[in-house]
Amino acid sequence: MIKEYLLLDKIEGPLIFLSGVRDAAYDEMVNIRIKGEESVKKGRVVLIDEDRVVIQVFGSTTGFSVNNVSIRFTGQPMTISLSPNMLGRTFDGTGRVIDGAGEIYGGKKADINSRPINPVDRIYPRNFIQTGISSIDLLMTLIRGQKLPIFSGSGLPHNELAVQIINQAKIASDNGREFAMVFAAMGVKHDDADYFRRSFMQSGVMERVVMFINTADDPIVERITTPRCALTAAEYLAFELGMHILVIMTDMTSYCEALREISSSREEIPSRKGYPGYLYSDLASLYERAGMMKGKKGSITQIPILTMPNDDITHPVPDLTGFITEGQIVLSRDLYQSGIYPPINILPSLSRLMKDGIGEEYTRGDHPEVADQIFSAYSKVREVVDLAQVIGEDELSETDRKYLEFGKRFEETFIRQRPDENREIYDTLNLAWELLSILPAGELNRIKPETLEKYYRK
Repeated sequence: MIKEYLLLDKIEGPLIFLSGVRDAAYDEMVNIRIKGEESVKKGRVVLIDEDRVVIQVFGSTTGFSVNNVSIRFTGQPMTISLSPNMLGRTFDGTGRVIDGAGEIYGGKKADINSRPINPVDRIYPRNFIQTGISSIDLLMTLIRGQKLPIFSGSGLPHNELAVQIINQAKIASDNGREFAMVFAAMGVKHDDADYFRRSFMQSGVMERVVMFINTADDPIVERITTPRCALTAAEYLAFELGMHILVIMTDMTSYCEALREISSSREEIPSRKGYPGYLYSDLASLYERAGMMKGKKGSITQIPILTMPNDDITHPVPDLTGFITEGQIVLSRDLYQSGIYPPINILPSLSRLMKDGIGEEYTRGDHPEVADQIFSAYSKVREVVDLAQVIGEDELSETDRKYLEFGKRFEETFIRQRPDENREIYDTLNLAWELLSILPAGELNRIKPETLEKYYRK
């Protein structure tokens, strides 16, 4: 029997407090109607304490009062419509179509609160995804089924980098067959949302992209559901249709700030910097939905993008994200101010799974050795730069000057790429050898003699 409640306890921001409720379920959807109005708003149960519930309203509570609103519990969780026809479509943060091309028909409805993949059912990630960006493909290789975040900062070109990855990404082993992207934007400005749509349309990839857009002026509650809707769509495409899905979510910091605001409204005890104590488990419930499963053909690979407040990598959001995910790509403000795009700082960046998805079977046999040597050489460059600031460049040894030349050319020709420049992995490896050949062969101590003999350019 469906019950309707006509008297609320209180309303605080997007939250409604109601007592005397029986048989409510966590995450249950409710219909909210203002007396004398036709329209119905949606809400979701976010807290249950005996017979008291807290309901999160999707939208503004302007015009609500404790005695002019009726609440009806639906007995159903929040669901979205799923169909193969959702490729090329744009949705809001609750899964409603917003591109003007009509509703999605002929599919199924699914609960957005899916559980992370059971570790027993997981398959170890293998096979490399080519992004066409040399610094990522060579040094922090993205592996199919991996979760590899991008740590950015305010004003850095992470949006441009996200667009470039979506435009260029492919699974090298099968020439991109059955490969698609799910893109989720949270708390973005309208011009950024338009930039994403326009870029995907102009590059011709929109037909294999599913977009979920939550803008800065949308209800903050929808920011919490946006990544869950996106991941539910990704799970459908990957595990029911057998596709390989790359999920890009930006900006996870906006998501966490929305979580903090709602937690504060619930009067929960705050943890570090005001974030709720369950921030780690909440992020893990999103990130751990990436991977590959036994008996399933498809896969989900995640690239969450987050902006570090004040470029602080120890901030709770990047700190906890780093614990859960398998590496990070860190953007550098210094490189960006030097006019280098993409401004990827390779020294603090890494991919913990790359060793199992590169080499003879996946990319090329020299890839692991070249990556190790590039890291070593560029680290030495930073030491030489510091030394030159103390004693002067004229006092450096000939070998140290070679390192300075290598460092300059590495940043200018290897890290630097045009936003529309798509480099194949073999071109990236050949360019790396061209740069390593600036250094004396005796300095390349991370490379086997037979590999050095084959590729070193004397």
